[in-house]
Amino acid sequence: MESVHYGSAVAVAADGSTMASAGDPLVPFYPRSALKPLQAVAMVRAGLELPADLLALAAASHSGAAQHREGALRILERHGLSVTDFENSSDLPYGVNEREEWLRNGGGATQLTQNCSGKHAAMAATCVINGWPVRGYLDPSHPLQQLVAETVTELTDEQPFALSTDGCGTPLFALTLRGMARAFGLIARAAADSEGTNDDGRPAAQRAEAAVGLAMQRHPDMVAGEGRDVTELMRLLPGSVAKDGFEGVQLVGLADGSAVAVKISDGGDRARMPATVKLLAGTGVNIEPLAGIATAPVVGGGRQVGLLRATDFLNQPSAPVNEAL
Repeated sequence: MESVHYGSAVAVAADGSTMASAGDPLVPFYPRSALKPLQAVAMVRAGLELPADLLALAAASHSGAAQHREGALRILERHGLSVTDFENSSDLPYGVNEREEWLRNGGGATQLTQNCSGKHAAMAATCVINGWPVRGYLDPSHPLQQLVAETVTELTDEQPFALSTDGCGTPLFALTLRGMARAFGLIARAAADSEGTNDDGRPAAQRAEAAVGLAMQRHPDMVAGEGRDVTELMRLLPGSVAKDGFEGVQLVGLADGSAVAVKISDGGDRARMPATVKLLAGTGVNIEPLAGIATAPVVGGGRQVGLLRATDFLNQPSAPVNEAL
């Protein structure tokens, strides 16, 4: 045993009941980028219409590959906008390979390469569609952010416990793992219910949830990128809607409306996916296809000398135990 990560986790059924949990899933936390699918739902409700690949990018923490950068520019161009309308922070591409290639070609930190640029392009576009001011679109009092707050409250069935600012500058809400799991279950269920149908009788809210869920499922490479575990999870687990967040956050909604949520206490990203796969297994999901992202080797001297693996944190004694990895 070299090191241990701690955290909280919950699995909820479609009816909102708890199927499994560890730690304290009712303690408020910041979902960080796991909020993006909920923000995208709000924008679709406000009239944002994009091809599925670009809508997936609106819910993305992308790696900064050419397809991601070009996608963000396409959203801007469709609405008469430019990169000068961005209000996000500047950063290098998030993906390791993408960052190295960008640097080799003389690139530096920009707003376009920052991993939230697809979301910010979509936010600016939503403002244009509704006649709202583009300048100041990140202010919590802006009509766009007011709509996002209302949508987050509805989907999670929670009033935010606190308000902060995410790394890219977007308003950020403190919520519970149970509330976030509920939201992802709704999005995944809406996508499953609408797959292969043209049911225009569905409520507008449900159509927005379905649109976002289907876009993410059909274009998982736009939600993260090649070599990213979130992209792989959606490819390997049909019907799932998955999104990670900084500081060890992972959400996965499933086609039947159930969902799982994980928060690693120390923000350790390496613990996020192994704990998530273990939680999925505890709810009866066949995780055999996920074996490649469920663990990772510990290498010494060029060969494997250990293994990163999740403990049986769902089968601990009665006292609350936060050990996740």
